Amino acid sequence: MIKIVFIFLYQWLIFVPIFVILTILTALTVMIFAPVFGSRYWGYVPPRWWSRLTCWLALCRIKSSGHENLDPHQSYVFIANHQGAFDIFLIYGFLNQNIKWMQKASLRKIPLVGFASEMAGHVFVDNSSPVARVNTINEAKKKMEDGVSIMLFPEGARSRTGKMGRFKRGAYQIAYDLKLPVVPLTLNGPFDVMKRGSLCLRPDKLELIIHKPIPTENLNESDISALIDESRKIIHSALWEKFKDES
Repeated sequence: MIKIVFIFLYQWLIFVPIFVILTILTALTVMIFAPVFGSRYWGYVPPRWWSRLTCWLALCRIKSSGHENLDPHQSYVFIANHQGAFDIFLIYGFLNQNIKWMQKASLRKIPLVGFASEMAGHVFVDNSSPVARVNTINEAKKKMEDGVSIMLFPEGARSRTGKMGRFKRGAYQIAYDLKLPVVPLTLNGPFDVMKRGSLCLRPDKLELIIHKPIPTENLNESDISALIDESRKIIHSALWEKFKDES
């Protein structure tokens, strides 16, 4: 009971005020410096430290592994399971790879955050028509230079149970179109720290596992379904037991 009260008071008296200040400062930094000096550094480094500080401020213990599987000069399409809000902080802060997020077009309308995301060079996905999709792919291609990668959640939305849902085709179609390796990421713990639909912080362990890249340059479009299944199995294999499918 004492622990619960302490966490509640810590969250609302310390974590939330500092997090809000950090978020505003980070967004303003990106908005001011990225248009002038470019988004490669200013669209990545300030948000990376914002994410790291958020995880530490939330009193979470961080474990990451598999960094040796990545070439810092290679661009990738990263895909991960989507457990909760802290997925973003865990990946952004501890992947140690310059990434651009593929975001829903609706996020562009969020005050401050939407404009900062645009200045940071993130790509807003528009699936409203085949032409719009082609434009999204072309925009993503412009970002993929000298080790800049893109990050997507193929489930599309955060899990309600901590277990993985169905993987959609979009992320893999982008990887196929760009001929970039797919790198599966397994996330463990964000569901425990803050569940979907909850505002209650529960400090706990967060784990990021980086798997080996899966090449796509020799694949045909008919191979995408198999690629989806393979990457999902890889991610699932490294989940904590409580997050694995019962089957």
